[in-house]
Amino acid sequence: MRPVSSTKNAFLKVTHVIFDLDGLILDTESIYKNVIASIAKQHGKQYTNAIRVKLLGSPDTDAARICVSEMQLPITKSQFLTEFRQRSKVFLASCPFMPGAENLIKHLSQNKVPIAVATSSSKDSANLKTAKYKDTFNLFSHIVTGGSDPEVKHGKPSPDIFLVCASRFADSPDPQKCLVFEDAPNGVLAATEAGMQCVMVPDEHITTEQTRQATQVLKSLTDVKLELFGLPPLK
Repeated sequence: MRPVSSTKNAFLKVTHVIFDLDGLILDTESIYKNVIASIAKQHGKQYTNAIRVKLLGSPDTDAARICVSEMQLPITKSQFLTEFRQRSKVFLASCPFMPGAENLIKHLSQNKVPIAVATSSSKDSANLKTAKYKDTFNLFSHIVTGGSDPEVKHGKPSPDIFLVCASRFADSPDPQKCLVFEDAPNGVLAATEAGMQCVMVPDEHITTEQTRQATQVLKSLTDVKLELFGLPPLK
């Protein structure tokens, strides 16, 4: 079961906010789950929740490696990626917002809080998923696509993507002034390694132990209390 809302005792004021994309802003995880399960079934294998949790927040290439290895699929990583991208392309073009995500993004933008996205997706993948919502995604200062950005040397749980994302704000804030919203354990670890606070909205199969590094754990973005971090409260 998804952990109940929980918080640490102390919070630091922040000035900038960074969002993950998959499973946090957009509901892509159900699409990924069904596509990977169909590939596994084709080869007589089962895609379990335990394997799925390991993939959360990983770049496509890492996810492909984990799938092929964990399920012992009789195909190469490249073959898996090709099949995965072909099957998921149509569905990813119309994935919906997660509860509270669009409202939170617009609220921060209206209150002049600098916001950005740090996603493990490639640029092409991110463009596909966000094309339907250009008005909302144009509110972000920038989008860092870790799957194809040459400055992001290592994927989550390494802190690279969040440090690069912070450096691309116009005023290059100190990492401690950035608040990250994440859904995946790897993403939370990356944020904390970058020296940032992290609000986690975990997948229902994430264990309580896997949320312990988060500054705050919520059931939904609709539950966020921005004022805890010195930001304008949601109305």
